[in-house]
Amino acid sequence: MAYKSTLLKTSISIRNVISIHYFDYMSNFSFPGELHDFWELLCVDKGEVNVMAGDCLHTLKRGSIIFHQPNEFHNVFANGKSSPSLVVIAFECHSPCMEQFRSKILTVQDTENALLAQIIIEARHAFDGRLDNPYQEELIRSPNSPIFGAEQLIRNYLEELLIHLYRRYFSNPLPVPTHIPGRPRLGHPNETYNRVIRYMEEHINQQLSIEAICRDTLISRSLLQKLFQEAHGCGVIEFFTLMKIDTAKQMIRNNQLNFTQISDRLGYTSIHYFSRQFKKITHMTPSEYASSIRILSEKEHFQP
Repeated sequence: MAYKSTLLKTSISIRNVISIHYFDYMSNFSFPGELHDFWELLCVDKGEVNVMAGDCLHTLKRGSIIFHQPNEFHNVFANGKSSPSLVVIAFECHSPCMEQFRSKILTVQDTENALLAQIIIEARHAFDGRLDNPYQEELIRSPNSPIFGAEQLIRNYLEELLIHLYRRYFSNPLPVPTHIPGRPRLGHPNETYNRVIRYMEEHINQQLSIEAICRDTLISRSLLQKLFQEAHGCGVIEFFTLMKIDTAKQMIRNNQLNFTQISDRLGYTSIHYFSRQFKKITHMTPSEYASSIRILSEKEHFQP
């Protein structure tokens, strides 16, 4: 047989990254503003922040992502009430499809959240210094032996992030799997980490403490906290809460249990506490979420 190779097409190509930041703002923080000849994206991971893009002022909430085009003046400042956490990535990209992202404010979903988390994880492997310094002007490669392929994965994850957003907003969308917010989409190579995740999944109907997790998974408290801080930027109990709410969302979509039954199945002490936790994480009450999912499902079902 005469085999022939196929050159894979490249829709988005990124070769140079200028900065990668993940940091927590104080509620009174203000960045004076700048402009430069490369792209910059800003995604709100927590809280709320004000952003100036050119002559336009925007208020961004959790899950919002804005793209600053080359040579666009922009600044960012907190509103005095919320202490936001932001992901900021500056990069060079000359692919024609980037024109679609000019001055756009979009919303990330679980898949894009996981990709952003992976970029931060790999940046910690590849580069020296702190990623929480918004004034850092150059990424310095780690003098230690970096994890193999870290820089390439940063590029791959960033290109994949842009492709997912492009598909969803600017072309015919394709179905993509959902993931727990912040959970690495390709899994985690650490067996201890995987053991803890399996334990929490098996005990999703309970209220776990750090002490119980440490005792039953044979891990020290300090290592447990380090694992989840490095992987997700949060504590293990906070991540367990995210898992519970993600499970609750799936139960709501299944439409087989009422909210009280879901609350009981997940080990909440009351329906009121469950509702508060759900709204804190999703910014919707369980009933609002159910309505929104139902409306979206009807739109998808009747779309010609």
